[in-house]
Amino acid sequence: MPIVKTNLKGVFVIEPKVFGDERGWFMESWNKQRFDAAVPNVEFVQDNHSFSATKGTLRGLHYQTNPMSQAKLIRCTKGSIFDVAVDIRKGSPQYAKWTSVILSDENKKQIFIPQGFAHGFLTLTDDVEVQYKADNYYAPHSDGNIRWDDPDIGIEWPAAPVILSDKDKNAPLLKERVERNELNFMFDEDMRIWNI
Repeated sequence: MPIVKTNLKGVFVIEPKVFGDERGWFMESWNKQRFDAAVPNVEFVQDNHSFSATKGTLRGLHYQTNPMSQAKLIRCTKGSIFDVAVDIRKGSPQYAKWTSVILSDENKKQIFIPQGFAHGFLTLTDDVEVQYKADNYYAPHSDGNIRWDDPDIGIEWPAAPVILSDKDKNAPLLKERVERNELNFMFDEDMRIWNI
């Protein structure tokens, strides 16, 4: 399970080994033993699967507050997406910084995003399917979002979105969430995954 560091500590890309022949291909998409060796203290409890019909669909930036915060392992199994993680942990030296990766059915890359980060993606093709593991259950009362085009974050999206939900269109800015004391993530220097 080769791990590639990103510009945000704790967020990394997995590039699975793919074995192909005249029949097609095979890959190990997840292995608990190997994952635990790289990322201790993360226990996935839920798998999610989304479909987006139209190129230019944007979902995000989403998160869940503590104690229901979620770490995610994300992959795109059909089509292609521009996937983004944003550090929203108070006191983090990389607070409001972002990283991105293109995930696709062709490159088979995955991205791990720890708790305390917001997540979003823009579809780069039609008919996109995204699957991800989460280490906490979905909790509507903890659900939150931040504007996709927040100028204080400054994500360089490859294109403007064509389709957004009303919830994402009307999402507050990160500083508005902070001013209303709606974020309860704290930077933990002792987090073991911080060193990845």
